[in-house]
Amino acid sequence: MGVPSTALFTDQYELTMLQAALRAGTADRRSVFEVFTRRLPEGRRYGVVAGVGRVLDAVENFRFDNAVLDFLRERGIVDEPTLAWLARYRFSGDIWGYPEGEVYFPGSPVLRVEGSFAECVLLETVILSILNHDSAIAAAASRMSSAAGGRRLIEMGARRTHELAAVASARAAYVGGFDSTSDLAAGFRYGIPTVGTSAHAFTLLHDTERDAFRAQVDSLGRGTTLLVDTYDVAEAVRAAVEVAGPELGAVRIDSGDLLLVAHRVRAQLDELGATDTRIVVTSDLDEYAIASLAAAPVDAYGVGTQLVTGSGHPTCSMVYKLVARAASADRKAPLVPVAKKSVGGKASVGGRKWAARRTDAAGVAEAEVVGTGPVPPELVDRQLLVELVKGGDVVAREPLEAARARHIAARAGLPLSATQLSRGEPVLPTEYA
Repeated sequence: MGVPSTALFTDQYELTMLQAALRAGTADRRSVFEVFTRRLPEGRRYGVVAGVGRVLDAVENFRFDNAVLDFLRERGIVDEPTLAWLARYRFSGDIWGYPEGEVYFPGSPVLRVEGSFAECVLLETVILSILNHDSAIAAAASRMSSAAGGRRLIEMGARRTHELAAVASARAAYVGGFDSTSDLAAGFRYGIPTVGTSAHAFTLLHDTERDAFRAQVDSLGRGTTLLVDTYDVAEAVRAAVEVAGPELGAVRIDSGDLLLVAHRVRAQLDELGATDTRIVVTSDLDEYAIASLAAAPVDAYGVGTQLVTGSGHPTCSMVYKLVARAASADRKAPLVPVAKKSVGGKASVGGRKWAARRTDAAGVAEAEVVGTGPVPPELVDRQLLVELVKGGDVVAREPLEAARARHIAARAGLPLSATQLSRGEPVLPTEYA
């Protein structure tokens, strides 16, 4: 599952900029890059920071080994002096950022990368590819988690996306509030709980549905989950309880009018004495479908396609921009704010930024405050960026459970309207100090 180097997870112009800067004598200028988004996806009220742990791994593994250097040389992408510089590349700067699981808003400096221009510019694409993907999945997962109202959520999207994206998606979904995944690679790599029992193919393999149920129960025990919508749901539920007894763990419904069928199945299970048997529903769910089932006797949801594609928004449109650089290569040279001036909403704000979240008297967030000068005393303890990398060394690794818990707390600190599924503006305004 791993890759020996992340150095080629980049765009060619990162290397051609490096070559030109080395030749011009500007490559060593101290620089500050920031990751932010100018707007949230349409209708979204908050974003979720995910992928930070993967970014730290990617930065550590950003190495130009001999095979990579030979590829660059054979293609003539950069010259020999640049290849020699790349052979020694190790990121030696500092990275600050919103901790994983935190929420963000337009203009939030989600990540700040500081070091020489040369070493920072190379990281743009790999950082953006991770944060844009993972944060999109986590945001969709968070909305689904809110809609589920405490019922369990299973990530089941591995077969709906690229095999490696599936692993990253399961990780991001777990940060966003999902409880488990069907993807074993995600369980192996990140320790996420894994679940899974059988598909329709297993039922169709056997001469009768009852035979299939008996084979599964004999193998996996009475606490297993039986899929009951291959033929006739009512007949399948009856057979399932007869085979497994009232100790049957759960039944899964994967088609039909889920609201109607769930009510009928619950009533039937109760009549048969299987009052503790749970109901799991799947079938192209998203946050809206989950919310529509709030009144249904459903115990868990399995979500695939809509989750791993960001539920209509597969990217966060985050960008990586130079916001400050030194006037010269002298380490003592002061930083000069720089910014892109552009029409069409693509202008940026210069300067090395801090961010804090102002709250009201009840402790509910009321604004995202972003500034470049001194931090106001009342916001010092409300700052959001934490140190992730110091002098090239990762200093902020944490268990995935910590990011998951942080997101639950961060979402709970937002105004109640944050969890509304109706379209609206970001729940917090971004104020520049």
